[in-house]
Amino acid sequence: MRDLAGRGLPPLVEPVAALDADERALYSRHLLLDAIGEVGQRRLRGASVFVVGAGGLGAPVLLYLAAAGVGRITVVDDDEVDLGNLHRQVIHSVSGVGMPKVESARERLAGLAPGVRVDAVHERLDALNIMPMLRGHDLVIDGSDNFATRYLVSDACEIAGIPLIWGTIDRFRAQLAVFWSRPPAPAEPVSLRDLYPSPPPPGSVPSCAEAGVIGALPGTVGSMMAMEAVKLITGAGRPLLGRLVLMDLLESTNRTVTIRPDPTREPVTELPDGSDAAACEVPSPELAAVPTVTATELAAELGAELGADRPVPVAPVLVDVRGAGERSIARIDPSVWVPLDTVAEDAADPTGVLGRAAEQGSLVIYCKSGMRSAQAAATLMAAGFAGVRSLEGGIEAWTRDVDPSLPGY
Repeated sequence: MRDLAGRGLPPLVEPVAALDADERALYSRHLLLDAIGEVGQRRLRGASVFVVGAGGLGAPVLLYLAAAGVGRITVVDDDEVDLGNLHRQVIHSVSGVGMPKVESARERLAGLAPGVRVDAVHERLDALNIMPMLRGHDLVIDGSDNFATRYLVSDACEIAGIPLIWGTIDRFRAQLAVFWSRPPAPAEPVSLRDLYPSPPPPGSVPSCAEAGVIGALPGTVGSMMAMEAVKLITGAGRPLLGRLVLMDLLESTNRTVTIRPDPTREPVTELPDGSDAAACEVPSPELAAVPTVTATELAAELGAELGADRPVPVAPVLVDVRGAGERSIARIDPSVWVPLDTVAEDAADPTGVLGRAAEQGSLVIYCKSGMRSAQAAATLMAAGFAGVRSLEGGIEAWTRDVDPSLPGY
């Protein structure tokens, strides 16, 4: 008998009646494994898996679920394929740039595993649509890249009682866990909110688009997430329920820690009415109070034609608070560079870059999307700097509305 507290769990999915001759040939290497075997393969054929995201983590998850013979896969993503995705999102190709990621993924999976049903949903998850979408699925794999969606998916799975395979990636590091609000006894229920009770403040954790990510990392983590799905579906091995894997590919380290349910936490019983997944990313009052300027307004200020009967305005000084890698890809010139983590120190130094820049004119702070620049502007305002503004939408807005020649990232 299985030790549910410390080892395996009973199979999540009932097996289909039989495999045909082609399936036996296709999955023959699975049939040789005692932990999977024919019955396990028939369980995989009977499984329905809901995958959030067809990006970095979703790409290997989808490839290996389909290749494993999972009978039905639903993939949800509202994004399109971009050239900057391809170093890590290996399910897509150059010919698919501009195509919805879910359609690109479905085409790839059709060639890999034609017997697998793939339902592609080009839509953003929110509190209104997620619960109906989850119906009929055995488990959920979350490969999303933002905290709002992660917590929305976790809360929905907690309400529905569906197992959730969860992973995050950052530069060279990753985290991986399995959550389940109603596992078979005596396994303890555990959720994302037992590990991290609430999302971090908006902008406090850089996204992959801001910090970068090595392409092999999502491949490694996504493959592990697919393996967790195989274990849950078939009952093989020991799933990561109640455990968190922390890995660093640059240092080649890997450790596992235990996650315990928080006895003081109130269970999630409902989702906010009608809120979009991004709606919980509300800026703090300090950031909301930061003055902003749009890209087109800034361009007009920088390149305004001066009439003879008007005083010459002083052009604002642009301050880039992004990382060195981001600045090497694209920047707005002329601008001075003060990375976000050095802004407070520089502002306190009268001879620093920011103090000298403020003597030349008002400061406009920019980053990739406008969040870090608002943080920097709030820091400067608190330090007594006057006339500080944040570029609304960051360099993304500048590229879109003013200078399309700048490369995106």
